[in-house]
Amino acid sequence: MTNLKLPRRRFLHLAAGAVALPTLPRIVRAQLYLSRPVRIIVSVIASVDEMLVQFVSQWLSERLGQPFTIDNQPSAGARIGAEAILDASPDGHTLALIIAANLIQAVHYQKLGFIRDLAPVAGISRNPFVMVINPSCPAKTVPELIAYANDNPGKLSIASSGNGSILHLTSELFISMTRISVVHAPYRGMPPAIADLLAGKVHAMFLPIPNSIQHIKDGKLRALAVTSAMRSSLLPDVPAVGEFVRGYEANGLQGLCAPKNTPAEIVDKLNREVNLMVADPNFKGRLAEFGNTVLSGSPAAFGKLMMDDTEKWAGIIRAANIKLG
Repeated sequence: MTNLKLPRRRFLHLAAGAVALPTLPRIVRAQLYLSRPVRIIVSVIASVDEMLVQFVSQWLSERLGQPFTIDNQPSAGARIGAEAILDASPDGHTLALIIAANLIQAVHYQKLGFIRDLAPVAGISRNPFVMVINPSCPAKTVPELIAYANDNPGKLSIASSGNGSILHLTSELFISMTRISVVHAPYRGMPPAIADLLAGKVHAMFLPIPNSIQHIKDGKLRALAVTSAMRSSLLPDVPAVGEFVRGYEANGLQGLCAPKNTPAEIVDKLNREVNLMVADPNFKGRLAEFGNTVLSGSPAAFGKLMMDDTEKWAGIIRAANIKLG
């Protein structure tokens, strides 16, 4: 009997293994793919993006038991970081923090093919901007600004952080929807643009709320409206542009992507972890400090949001014949 039991046990073990064999690669890829540290490529460094990616890195490292390291690859317009993620192996060990600048780059540099050559993992947050003017400008509301621009065609100047930047496109969307005649004043980055705005050398600008809120509180800049569909919790008394210009909305975007052909099981695993992160009260609180709102949902939902934003900015770029700065 002893000699018969051992082969039977082996047979049953092998049979069970044979049944499980077709699913084994999927399980291994989904649960055991982390064989080395994961890098998160960041192509634009801003205060909110830096905070966000540090939180993401820490969260995923603790949850998945493998270091998620931040690989800063800043460049003009975020192009270098975009190329780095496209060239990475699709094994889940390289991710990228995707922001609006990356989507704009995909329009300017179509060879990047940013939508079709990435695997969306998860959305993380949205951030609005705020339309501010130097107090020397007589307008105190959006309708008054539009009226002032119409009464003084070509005299109102709107600064931006550079041709083709998200701040430029946000203003061009406003210009196209209101049909006002203004002068665009592009700068090399936000700091010099803000300096000239404070000095009254330019009249208006769309800015991230964290970069302008102290100037607003100090009375050095006047906030006319935020660009999100709803008012911002950081500026509850400031209306949304859409309250005056129907249909207007412009937001930044943050989320994670992986290279194309990254196994769906790995993408889904990371998506679940990121969705748990954005539901965390501590994370929500940190984002609220910057005026951001969280995003959650499936990889497909984030991919659609990326596509919708890309098409939106592409339409503005074509209509205004914008060249990359």
